[in-house]
Amino acid sequence: MKRFVVVILALFVLLTLSTVVMAQDAPLFIAINKSADQQYFIDLQTAFIAKIEELGGSAKKFDAKLDPGLGVSLIDDAISAGAKGISITVPDQTIGPAIAKAARDAGVVLIATDDSILDENGDPVPFVGFDGKDMGKKVGEATVKLLEEAGWLKDADKKVGVLTAEIETLSVIVDRTDAEKEAIRTTGIPEEQIFSVPYTGETLNAQDAASPIITANPDITHWVVFGGNDEGVLGVINALATAGVDTDNIIGVGLGAYEACKPWAADQPSGFKAALFISGLDVGSKAAEVLYDAVVNGIVPPEKSIANTSIVTPDNYLELMDEISIANCGK
Repeated sequence: MKRFVVVILALFVLLTLSTVVMAQDAPLFIAINKSADQQYFIDLQTAFIAKIEELGGSAKKFDAKLDPGLGVSLIDDAISAGAKGISITVPDQTIGPAIAKAARDAGVVLIATDDSILDENGDPVPFVGFDGKDMGKKVGEATVKLLEEAGWLKDADKKVGVLTAEIETLSVIVDRTDAEKEAIRTTGIPEEQIFSVPYTGETLNAQDAASPIITANPDITHWVVFGGNDEGVLGVINALATAGVDTDNIIGVGLGAYEACKPWAADQPSGFKAALFISGLDVGSKAAEVLYDAVVNGIVPPEKSIANTSIVTPDNYLELMDEISIANCGK
């Protein structure tokens, strides 16, 4: 009996040691996001870590806090930590060459998520995310449809203005908002009634930027709102609310749906009438697969890995969004 117990204990020790060794040998992958305060990026990092661990690797997440300098230093930190693969949503696309060279010199696989970047030779870094032009086209088309259904442009008593939240330093955002504006111009709204709202990507910044534009145009009775992400649209809608504009007089179409869906889930009146649903879960999981295949299986990452998107509304979001995203809405 004693011999049996000794054998069992020995096997337990061996299994424990082998588990430790395997954990130590598991390649490390790191996801760097430009802002861990936004739900989309929380979902991205959560899915990234879960997929890496499911595949047999280990994973960590870093937050660049919208700081380009911090983004560069976090690449160095990831390399120093022993990362074999890094995914990054850059705070600013201009850091692309520097971080790509640092990763290449260290023999680390680098991919870009959401915002495309170029390496030190001017070549694109492998990208996982969405097609910005297609996203903007879908938002624009949804906006035009809602505007036509509302009949605002056929009512002489209504003057329609357009507020578009834009980040001129990020090409992926420019692609989105350019396509959105191209669609809205087909309605015949005069150019002088289309207002650019420059912002940093955050809700409060968009609200602050929109407020003086709204104040300077008291003759506008009805507003159309779109932009580079849900935060931008939410900020502009908040500014309109502060200015006393009724939600019935706002057609806001988000890009992300993670902010748009919150008032829908709470059955609250909202300027959000629709949104393009994009899932950070999909991007994080796909980024993990691409990196793991590159490091462990020697598969060269594709130049682009594009995720799907769809327009959601208060009437259909529960059918089109995944369970985790719906839970994040507060439903």
